[in-house]
Amino acid sequence: MFCNQCEQFGRSCATTGPGVCGKDPDIQSLQEIILFGLKGMAAYAHHARRLGMVDEKVNAFIEEALFTTLTNVNFDGGTLFEYAMELGRVNLRVMQMLDQGHGRRFGRPSPVEVAEGTQAGPGILVTGHDLVDLGDLLEQCKGSDVKVYTHGEMLPAHMYPKLRNHPNLAGHFGGAWQNQRREFASFSGAILATTNCVLIPLPSYADRLFTTRATAVPGGTRIVSNDFSAVIAKAKAAKPLPASPIKKSTVGFHHSTILALAPTIVDAVKADKISRFFVIGGCDGAEPGRNYFSEYAKLTPPDSFILTLGCGKYRIREHDYGTHLGLPRLLDMGQCNDSFGAIEVALALAEAFGCGVNDLPLTLVVSWFEQKAVAVLLTLLSLGVKKIAIGPNPPAFVTPGVFKVLQEKFDLRLTSGDPAADLAAAMGG
Repeated sequence: MFCNQCEQFGRSCATTGPGVCGKDPDIQSLQEIILFGLKGMAAYAHHARRLGMVDEKVNAFIEEALFTTLTNVNFDGGTLFEYAMELGRVNLRVMQMLDQGHGRRFGRPSPVEVAEGTQAGPGILVTGHDLVDLGDLLEQCKGSDVKVYTHGEMLPAHMYPKLRNHPNLAGHFGGAWQNQRREFASFSGAILATTNCVLIPLPSYADRLFTTRATAVPGGTRIVSNDFSAVIAKAKAAKPLPASPIKKSTVGFHHSTILALAPTIVDAVKADKISRFFVIGGCDGAEPGRNYFSEYAKLTPPDSFILTLGCGKYRIREHDYGTHLGLPRLLDMGQCNDSFGAIEVALALAEAFGCGVNDLPLTLVVSWFEQKAVAVLLTLLSLGVKKIAIGPNPPAFVTPGVFKVLQEKFDLRLTSGDPAADLAAAMGG
């Protein structure tokens, strides 16, 4: 156990046994799960608040759950476990508010073909998750020749009509967050990072990198209001982008789009025309072990569908999976902020079939990297979803004792590193 939250640190808290207060490693682990889950939920709640979506019950729970992790407040594993499950349930509400806020502000989402690459002229690259920032920037660019491009988890912004129909939104450039130093260096225009997943910039582009509010990096310029005039001025003064089209891709399979097809999907499953649904997504990262998700997706049978979201999509989206029943087999549902949609689809299909979620032909293979993924996992577990596989590495803050409880209650699994074997096991189940 490692705990440094009180004055007794260094005496007996950095050990494998109980601390001075009596807290043991499993209690410490449960408290960290709550803390990390709250961090992720706070990020979602912050996005929702910017859209005018606030729930006082959410705010009250955040305060209470934080209080449980204070020194000498709660030593009971069962109680802390229930707080973790309640966190998952509350986070579902937060993600629902975010989903509703996006729809109200930017219109009903729908599939759309997005041009990837750049057009000739001045440009701004927007990364992160905050669609309000993107919308405000577009309005401030209106009437100019500055083109705006999405990057990373901003790609799903194109599914909202009030964003994609803006004359200054030109397309998408780049991939997942871990590639941004190379990609930002090659993008000659201004860059705006709106939320997490920004890296400390290289000197070659630091003077062109802007961040918003809580997001800040050494060498960049932080904007505390939504006045993006400095970003636009930098784009106009920077070297113009070349005309460099790359490809076109289809995104925007929001849960409302998929659920509109629910009767057709149910009939197809009953007729044995769909073997399985795979949710493969989450966070991406630089480790070679994440190639597991690429190989897993390629091995899925041709009569199955892959639902993906988060920056984990970049690990699997370059492969051509073809179509099935007139739809792309790879259905991009959006940002990690849109995880609510995957849950909605699963719950709706379970209702349509008259069964539980765990009885559906559904497999969840989730890559995780940071705290928002913890909040989403707790939401899935709080709904009783079983047999989720997470990877590529086990969470360091989950002790063997706590993980055993998660295995017993939810059959939570770690990816094995052998995608063919794991896929065969999923299909056999």
